[in-house]
Amino acid sequence: MAHAPASAAPDAVLPEAATHHGYAPFAMTNPFPSYAALRENEPVMFNAEIGYFVVSRYDDVKAVFDNWQVFSSENAQAPVRARGAAATKIMNDGGFTAYSGLSARIPPEHTRMRAIVQKEFTPRRYKKLEPTIRENTARLLRQMLAHPDARGDFLTDVAVDIPTITILGLLGVGPEMVSTYKKWSDSRAAMTWGDLSDEEQIPHAHNLVDYWTECLRLVSNAHEQLAAGTNGDNLVFDLVQAQSTGSEISDHEIASVCYSLLFAGHETTTTLISNTIRELLAHPAQWQQLIDDPSGIPAAIDETLRFSPSIVGWRRKALVDTQIGGVAIAAGSNILLLMGSANRDPGTFEQPETFDINRVNARNHLSFGFGIHYCLGNMLAKMQDKIVVEETLKAAPGLRLIDAAAIVFADNLSFRAPTSVPVTWGDQK
Repeated sequence: MAHAPASAAPDAVLPEAATHHGYAPFAMTNPFPSYAALRENEPVMFNAEIGYFVVSRYDDVKAVFDNWQVFSSENAQAPVRARGAAATKIMNDGGFTAYSGLSARIPPEHTRMRAIVQKEFTPRRYKKLEPTIRENTARLLRQMLAHPDARGDFLTDVAVDIPTITILGLLGVGPEMVSTYKKWSDSRAAMTWGDLSDEEQIPHAHNLVDYWTECLRLVSNAHEQLAAGTNGDNLVFDLVQAQSTGSEISDHEIASVCYSLLFAGHETTTTLISNTIRELLAHPAQWQQLIDDPSGIPAAIDETLRFSPSIVGWRRKALVDTQIGGVAIAAGSNILLLMGSANRDPGTFEQPETFDINRVNARNHLSFGFGIHYCLGNMLAKMQDKIVVEETLKAAPGLRLIDAAAIVFADNLSFRAPTSVPVTWGDQK
C-alpha cells in the first residue's frame, strides 16, 4: 500500500531519493548486499519512502549515537507510519498515554530516570534469575526433543518463552501470561516500526490499549503491596518503593518503564537466541568448536550480535543544522542509523561478511547502541543467550538446521527477526 513519506524537516530542501542501491527499508530477509552498496556509494542517503536520512558507515553511526546534544532520541519510539483516524480514536478512548521508558527520552529527564532504573539492574538480581532461566531452558529443550518426528522450530519451541518468562518474572507477572504479552509485543512492533495500512492498525490499537492498561495495573498493584507491608520482590515494586523513599520517578514513568521493558526485555532477546543458534548451526565447524570448548560461547554471542543483530536500524532527529559524513542535515531531519550495516563495515571489521566466533574485536559492534542510551539490559540478554547455548550444546549436540536458506525475516524498519528456525536431530539422510 502506498503511503505519504514521513516528514523529515519543516520547509527543508531534501535531496532526490536514491533508489539505485537496492535498499528497501522494510525488507529484512537479506538487507546486507544493499548495506554494502550504501556504505560504498552513498553512506548518508535520503530515502523518500520513509523520509529519513539513512546512515550506514560505522564511524558515522557511532558518532551520531555519541552526540545526543545534536542528535536527539526523541523520535526513537515514534510510529514510522502515522496512525490512522480509527486507531487513534481507539487509543485515545482507551486512555493510551504510554511513552518510552528510556530510549526516546532526552537529558535531563533521561539522566534522572536512568539513574533510578539502573540501580535495579544489578548482578545480584541477574544471579537470582539464572537458575530459573536454566531450568526453563532445559524443560523447553526436553519438550522439543520429545517430538516424535525429530523436528522442531527453535524459535517457537525454545526462544520465545525463555526471555518472556524471565522479563515477566522480573516485573512480577506469572508465566501463564506469556502468550498474552507476546501478542501485545507483536502489536507494539507492528504499530511502531511496521508498514501498516489504517485498517491493519485497528486490532493492534486495541492490543496496545490493553497492554498499557496492564502496565498501569502493575504499578497500582505495587502500591497496594507496599501499603500492605508486603515485599513485592520485583522491579515494579522496587521502583515504587524507591519513589516512596524520595526517588524522583512518577507512576506514569514507572508504567512507561514497564511498557518498554515488557517489549524490549524479551522481543530482542528472543531474536538474539534464535540468531545465535541459527548462525552456529549454519556454521557446523564453529558449532563443533563450542561443543569441544564451551568457554568460547560469550565470544560467539558477540559475533552474532555483530553479524546478525536483533536490531539493524535505530532512529535519531537532528536538533540543529549539521552534517553527517560531509552531507548537510537540516534541523528537524529524521535519521536512521543502520547498525546492521555499521557492524559489517570493512573499515572496522576484517572480512566483515564472514561469521567468525574467533574474531578479536566482535565486541566493538553497535548492536546495543552507544553513548548515554547504551542498552540497559545488555547483560541480561547475553546471560540468557549464553545459558540457552550451553544447555542446547549439552542436550542436542547433533542439532541441525532444516533448509537454512529458506528462513525468512519479517518485514520491519528496525527489527530483523526470523519467522522460524526449523531444526532436526534425526538421522542423517
